[in-house]
Amino acid sequence: MLSIIVPVLNEHESLPQLLAEIVRSGERHGIGYEVIFVDDGSRDGSWDVIRQLAEQNEKVSGIRLRRNFGKAAALTAGMRAAKGDLVLMMDADLQDDPAEISNFLNKLNEGFDVVNGWKQRRLDPWHKVFPSRVFNWMISRLTGLKLHDHNCGLKLFRAEVAREITIYGELHRFIPVLAHAKGFRIAEIAVHHRERQFGRSKYGMRRFLRGFLDLLTVKFLTGFGQSPQHMLGAIGLMFLGVGFLGLGYLAVLWLLMNLPPLWGGVPLIAVSPIGPRPLLAYSIAATLLGGQSLSLGLLAELIVSNTVREQATFSISERASRHEE
Repeated sequence: MLSIIVPVLNEHESLPQLLAEIVRSGERHGIGYEVIFVDDGSRDGSWDVIRQLAEQNEKVSGIRLRRNFGKAAALTAGMRAAKGDLVLMMDADLQDDPAEISNFLNKLNEGFDVVNGWKQRRLDPWHKVFPSRVFNWMISRLTGLKLHDHNCGLKLFRAEVAREITIYGELHRFIPVLAHAKGFRIAEIAVHHRERQFGRSKYGMRRFLRGFLDLLTVKFLTGFGQSPQHMLGAIGLMFLGVGFLGLGYLAVLWLLMNLPPLWGGVPLIAVSPIGPRPLLAYSIAATLLGGQSLSLGLLAELIVSNTVREQATFSISERASRHEE
């Protein structure tokens, strides 16, 4: 069965039409499904609409969060309640076309674990499209997973993917990256993107700054989540090396400055005092920063060593064994 999770935030006008399109798509292709609407603190009567739709259709259920916790929290609540073997994420603003569901299922059946949508012809203003393309390029370069549209609202993945990855904050846009780091197979298909009919976009310029910071977080989690000292220690050693080189150079100058003068009272070499030199302050700062980075790396390793006992550091694809009577 397919579990369709729809996070909702002030979308009461679009919900009946969205459900009608999902029903038509499911009936046309013979898909067994459930629809889970997650109300993320709406204030426009969306919950009343969800309750009405759930009463009219046994395949529909709703979850209401006490306040607005964010899209990642809403998706997590939906994934915990999902009963299907497959999970489909879909936005509630009608820009995602439910007619694409069958295409996602066909692509997944080719042997993939996650299928990500690609709004190839995106019907959004240029000031949203251009930064999004730059951001997607950065994600692909830093994570090694090359997708055109990491943040597309349409994503289909197997239930085991939902069980093995953890999303919080605004990490929902990095679900393919997190799954790729676990070894799951990722694919991408072009989808039909439609114009917004109701409401307004929930995203502003702050989204891009937050997205960049989240990208750094994901890069650290996927690359050094189990070995933080590899990154923090490397940074610490680099700063320590720079600091020691600077201090060593200044030490040589100090020794030359304090050599005994030759006969006649002429100094062996004329060197200005090292105290006023900016290099002294920079070298001391680099040495302290390097030591702190190494210390943070050791503390992070202690934390990981205690938490790794409760979390799997691997992902199992299949099992094989021979059982004898």
